Amino acid sequence: MAVGIFDSGLGGLTVLEAAQARLPQVDFLYFGDSANAPYGVRDADDVHKLTRACVESLWARGCDLVILACNTASAAALRRMQEAGVPPGKRVLGVFVPLIEALTERRWGDNSPPREVAVKHVALFATPATVASRAFQRELAFRAIGVDVEAQACGGVVDAIEDGDMILAEALVRSHVDALKRKMPAPEAAILGCTHYPLMDRTFQTALGPDVKVFSQADLVAESLADYLARYPQMAGSGAPGYLTTGDPARVSDRATQFLRRQITFRAA
Repeated sequence: MAVGIFDSGLGGLTVLEAAQARLPQVDFLYFGDSANAPYGVRDADDVHKLTRACVESLWARGCDLVILACNTASAAALRRMQEAGVPPGKRVLGVFVPLIEALTERRWGDNSPPREVAVKHVALFATPATVASRAFQRELAFRAIGVDVEAQACGGVVDAIEDGDMILAEALVRSHVDALKRKMPAPEAAILGCTHYPLMDRTFQTALGPDVKVFSQADLVAESLADYLARYPQMAGSGAPGYLTTGDPARVSDRATQFLRRQITFRAA
């Protein structure tokens, strides 16, 4: 059995690692669309088309439940896929839900009117496509009022991470944090709205300062997944675990091994 985890490239490995630590009894099949990464600079229709094709591939491989471990895909494709209809016995879930649950301190099923929450000034760091979608702000507005969200499109960060150039990635993060602070000098919380960004969480925290609470998605998504599978154990699926990529398996394996500091071997999708 295996739960599918999809990302445009390698960023979703942060979610996978947290999920494996939280759910050691569950197998996972990871699918990275590295041949088409990054998604963050593509338009919404393109992201939807690519995401749907990859998710359908995971469904066909026996993954009844697929997690979109990609904020851009969650922002641009998830709602359209759900509205178009999901095959019986299949589910696809995004990564915004656990983040907003944590920020607003209310469960997703809580449909009471929006209310004030403790955090008033939030910095959102995300890809250009996620920022343009305003999906995070839209979902947050259903649950909270009085929250000022300042979004910063972090161009180049995902490309640098995918290329293994962490020095460039760190420099870009510092530059983007500086740009955000010019618009919002004193954020109370920061959302790392891309699953690549936990690889740079220390750089974000250092640049933001110790008084800013940084919300990183991996552990939040893993905990939410554990809760979901406890309620719906049949969604663990029947597929075989492993790592798939649309890119060059040897190159992607090298990058993944570098990121997670353990041997990761990808197969061609």
